[in-house]
Amino acid sequence: MKSEDILVIGGTGKTGRRVVEQLQNKGIEPRIGSRSASPSFDWDNKDTWVDALNGIERMYVTYYPDLAVPGAKEAIESLTYLAKELGVKKMVLLSGKGETEAEACENIVMDSGIGYTIVRASWFNQNWSESFFLDPILSGEVALPMSDVLIPFVDVNDIAEVAATVLLDDSYNGEIIEVTGPELITFKDIVNIISKASKRRLNFYDITLEQYIEGMKQMQIPHDVVWLIEYLFSHVLTNPKNQLVVNDIERVLGRKAKTFSEYAQETSETGIWNQVSVT
Repeated sequence: MKSEDILVIGGTGKTGRRVVEQLQNKGIEPRIGSRSASPSFDWDNKDTWVDALNGIERMYVTYYPDLAVPGAKEAIESLTYLAKELGVKKMVLLSGKGETEAEACENIVMDSGIGYTIVRASWFNQNWSESFFLDPILSGEVALPMSDVLIPFVDVNDIAEVAATVLLDDSYNGEIIEVTGPELITFKDIVNIISKASKRRLNFYDITLEQYIEGMKQMQIPHDVVWLIEYLFSHVLTNPKNQLVVNDIERVLGRKAKTFSEYAQETSETGIWNQVSVT
């Protein structure tokens, strides 16, 4: 398989850069789909798409910040149409469990006539070390709504290994692979696990969703991010589809999915949770 035949859209993001690493470990140097790459790929500039997709046969697609946001469906529709026109033979789409809007995007890919595999993921472990849950951990004061909801948090490294596997292996064509962690845990559980792993005292406060949203607005977090977080908490977190452990990681990789405790121990060793929080 030629390296130049594979494109990883979002190749510098949470899952994308890890998919790139997985492919590199197999001796494949994929094309990176990002604004800083050459040729560049910019979701907001369709003029970049043709050069990025030219000569590509297989592609991994992750849409930032989420397939649920307004405009995502139209973007996926346009990209999929172009991919078919340019002769792309296989698409792997990263999707989210329990998101109606994401499922609409999945259907576009599934109905396109292109070979596909959908990788449908639960919430990421790495949200606590690389994303919006990191700052509260660093401050030692974690205030979240819905603290008792059970979630099968999944490790991004597991997602990436599954994505790279199904991208190269056509025996998974036409499948929806659901990637979850091996256990259901709550926000309270997570804060306790991180506290023990990092050897830090973390105070947890159970607040309402309205209080959480208001707090984000007061911190002047961008409107589209506030909208997405509110959507994820109000529509996705409590969806019964999201409160199920699925064993597809073990089926694809032949090993069990990483537990949150394993992730927390590995992450604590990097020192990320012991940095001084600057406010």
